[in-house]
Amino acid sequence: MKARQLAVGGAWEFEPDVFPDDRGLFVSPFQQEVFTEAVGAPLFAVAQASASISRRGVARGVHYARRAPGCAKYVTCSRGRVLDLVVDLRVGSPTFGAWDSVELSGDGFRAVYLPPGLGHAFLALEDHSTVHYLLSRAYDPADELAVSILDPDLALPIPADAVLSERDRAAPPLAGARDAGLLPVHAA
Repeated sequence: MKARQLAVGGAWEFEPDVFPDDRGLFVSPFQQEVFTEAVGAPLFAVAQASASISRRGVARGVHYARRAPGCAKYVTCSRGRVLDLVVDLRVGSPTFGAWDSVELSGDGFRAVYLPPGLGHAFLALEDHSTVHYLLSRAYDPADELAVSILDPDLALPIPADAVLSERDRAAPPLAGARDAGLLPVHAA
């Protein structure tokens, strides 16, 4: 398995080795030893596992947990393809407002790790794209907030005609969320 640090502080991409043969393939999309060596700590205790299925053109995010310490995520895609986006929403972070992307697919078995305080979003590039999340905290709708995925200041590679939920469509831009005190604060 290969690990690559993303442009957003604390975020990582993991690419496992895939072993195909005439029966199909075998892959281990998570390996504790590689994760711990890259991140510097073992994977968080998993409080919840979730999944979403999206048709092509659906965009979800930029979602984050507001209440400290936030929610860490380990994200994979088992079917289809998505452009997965990590956005630094931590006020005071050296990479505040920066983002990076990784294409996740059911063929490549890449994964993305997001520490608490980062925002997560994706754009489904194929129908039936299935994204899985391991979460360090159980979902709490009162604590789950969003920043606009279409915020021109973020300039994420999301088409203006992307299919969004009403909640995501109404999300404030990054500057508005910061000015309203809705963003997590970077822990030095």
